[in-house]
Amino acid sequence: MELKLPTKDCIIGLSPMDDITDMPFRQLCKEMGADLLITEFIASEALNRDAEKSLRKMRFTEEQRPIGIQIFGANEDELLQCIDVVEQAEPDFIDINWGCPVRKVAGKGAGSGILQDIPKMLRITASMVRRSHLPVTVKTRIAYNADSMPITDFAEALQDTGIAALSIHGRTKAQMYSGVTDWSMIGQVKNNPRITIPIFGNGDITTASQAADSKRRYGIDGILIGRGAIGNPWIFEQCKRVFVGLPEREITVAERVDICRRHLQAAIDFKGERTAIFEMRKHYGSYFKGLAGFKPFRLDLVATPTAKATFAVLERIYEHYS
Repeated sequence: MELKLPTKDCIIGLSPMDDITDMPFRQLCKEMGADLLITEFIASEALNRDAEKSLRKMRFTEEQRPIGIQIFGANEDELLQCIDVVEQAEPDFIDINWGCPVRKVAGKGAGSGILQDIPKMLRITASMVRRSHLPVTVKTRIAYNADSMPITDFAEALQDTGIAALSIHGRTKAQMYSGVTDWSMIGQVKNNPRITIPIFGNGDITTASQAADSKRRYGIDGILIGRGAIGNPWIFEQCKRVFVGLPEREITVAERVDICRRHLQAAIDFKGERTAIFEMRKHYGSYFKGLAGFKPFRLDLVATPTAKATFAVLERIYEHYS
């Protein structure tokens, strides 16, 4: 089934990240120019038992389209069953997470753990494509480790399962998030003349110039930005500027404070004050990265127990640096 994507020379999307790419953060990234959004990854087993937190992860607004809901699991029956739950949310596509390297996921044979058993990966993917009424996409890594079958050897077989697009993170499972991504292997998949589905690259894109260079060198259909967007939703806007030959623009302290305020308020509205205050702590350092003498403010931000106190710290940051 064909995936309807924006008509772009190179699509810039937000890569799914657990407890990061929730609905409030996705909305900011969309406003800043992200062409494509994907939810946090959601366990198939949790969806099948109607776990409240997992159902909440699927929520999105119409403004966030096109959007995919990403699911993970190792049990074929559970994955097939949860498709019915996901389809009720009416996303634009379903994304299968065959890429997460963390032990609690990969250690159970889900995520990139499936890369130790490529035939099982292909069988489950084909079954999910047949079961779904929506386009199904896959996000994976280049291999399980340096000695295992690389993505260049099974990308065609994945395409043959009927998936609508393939996203590739340029590290092995064994690398986790260390070392350097191998974009050349992503480029080999894209430039295989037998590959006809869209190929998206992912990994180590933290600036617009890096995105432009990857687009130019490898000819990929799109780039998914993950950690480079944390505290930096402007990266999507910056990419679009660089793609058309404009320079990146400086993001002012006033803009950083304003977006951080909006992010916090949206998180409070979506999750409640207590959860939002806790989960936002992982964003503050990135929002204000590079500001001289910021450490005392960061300590205050991660220590404040209430929204009122946090907003007051943000006001102090604005006044100090402006």
